[in-house]
Amino acid sequence: MNVLLERDDARLEVRDERILKVDGEADFDSAASLAAKGREWLQSLPRDAEVEFDLTGVSCASSAVLSVLLEWLRCAQSHGVHIVHVALSSPLARLTAMAGLDPLLPSDETRASSATS
Repeated sequence: MNVLLERDDARLEVRDERILKVDGEADFDSAASLAAKGREWLQSLPRDAEVEFDLTGVSCASSAVLSVLLEWLRCAQSHGVHIVHVALSSPLARLTAMAGLDPLLPSDETRASSATS
């Protein structure tokens, strides 16, 4: 486990060298730091690396954490890093669905086809 950011309101770490994990509130106070540290990590990966985002530990869903997620998705795409799975907490999954962002996240079908390739 590699801790990238430790704050009172949020924690960002890398697990198993490929999972970017967020715990805590991940609100407007921590969003910029989370986005920057996640972006730095993504940019350090080799092209075609496969990673996962684990936001199951995000206790409070807000547009701030959605902005962080979108920033990481853009960064990964621009650096040729493949996001194979995004795990969301229940409140965050509801907010993502309500905002219509589900199509931007990797689907089960995408993961299944990349696993057989």
